[in-house]
Amino acid sequence: MNGFEKRTQEKKNQVLEATFNLMNSDAGIEKLTMDEIAEQSNVGKTTIFKYFGSKENLIHEVFKYFLNKMGDTARGIMAENKPFEETLIAMSQTKIHYLDKIKKEFYLEMMDYFTRKGDDGLSLMMQEYAKESFNIMLDLFHRGRKEGKVDLKYSDEFLLIYFQALVEGISSPHIYGRIVPYTAHWTEMLMKGIAPDSPSGSAYK
Repeated sequence: MNGFEKRTQEKKNQVLEATFNLMNSDAGIEKLTMDEIAEQSNVGKTTIFKYFGSKENLIHEVFKYFLNKMGDTARGIMAENKPFEETLIAMSQTKIHYLDKIKKEFYLEMMDYFTRKGDDGLSLMMQEYAKESFNIMLDLFHRGRKEGKVDLKYSDEFLLIYFQALVEGISSPHIYGRIVPYTAHWTEMLMKGIAPDSPSGSAYK
């Protein structure tokens, strides 16, 4: 990336951050204006339209930006190569931390967009995000198998379905705000569920 491209990306990120903050405020998406975005980001309105085309497209890009930040954090946690339990706890805390940072209205708008049906049944963005998230979790489960923390009888497909069901559960607007104090407990229950049985009957006695 040359100097011009770097400056352009930095400006785009300014706009995305400013738009996210406005969308995640009490005013929400409905009252969002391009004039406010230009003022908050310190980037001209004409430049914003040049980068993103329209307000609707900018809103969609903010959702992608938010998800990419979560993905970057998850990849960073995996790259630390810590033991299975520590990594799983960190991943769970990160997920809940990000959800706790956003207002209910922003979350509902984001989920509405992600799950909006198109020709293929789901938005392409949701498919890509789900695929990357599951690949990261699959790598983590493989690490858990090597450490003897994940029972070999559980297939990759089952583990991904199991994890997806749990994550979608805590992603519910009615749950995610209440589960924050119980991150460690939630992770412990997940580990118990996929752990090999010990000779005495349980790996977590």
